[in-house]
Amino acid sequence: MRVVIAEDDALLREGLVLLLRSEGFEVIAAVDNGDELLGFIDDADVAIVDVRMPPTFTNEGLKAAAEARSRRPGFPIVVLSAYVEDRYASRLMADGAYALGYLLKERVGKVAEFTDAVRRVAGGGTVMDPEVISQLLSRRAVDDPIRTLTAREREVLGLMAEGLDNGTIAARLFVSDTAVSKHIGNIFGKLGFSAADSGHRRVLAVLAYLRA
Repeated sequence: MRVVIAEDDALLREGLVLLLRSEGFEVIAAVDNGDELLGFIDDADVAIVDVRMPPTFTNEGLKAAAEARSRRPGFPIVVLSAYVEDRYASRLMADGAYALGYLLKERVGKVAEFTDAVRRVAGGGTVMDPEVISQLLSRRAVDDPIRTLTAREREVLGLMAEGLDNGTIAARLFVSDTAVSKHIGNIFGKLGFSAADSGHRRVLAVLAYLRA
């Protein structure tokens, strides 16, 4: 799998290169700005992009991601952020597009989870950092239906929003697939989701609800 990296922090950029190559990825370029990134998207399978890059260090990464997907619709992109900026996460997912991820940089240290997320995004999946999900959940209004979820259902909802399938959720929580299916059924019932939603559509439905 061919990867292009856009990250202005030289140490993190080189660390990503070494990590990804050690995990079997082919890093075709590692640049420090969005403009250079755009020159490599035609040759890459997925891009890893920092939110804040030169010259203003605000949202250049998001702008570069939007331009990349304008030039190459559906191009898979994992956006990295130093800390939770849910307005950026919401903006990234606002169009309901697939093959997108939003992760905190600290997630890179959890190599297996990080590389799995990159592969899922490259395969068309949607991945949201669990800490972003946690903060979005905690900000719901008192009378919001999400407040009726049990602690376990909230855990399952967060893992669903990360793009994980039922089997992986079951393994993470050390429960059976049947238990996960039951929890998801309860969640969908309480939040008014259609039981027919599955896979990527299910993730987007969860994210849409959390953004509301």
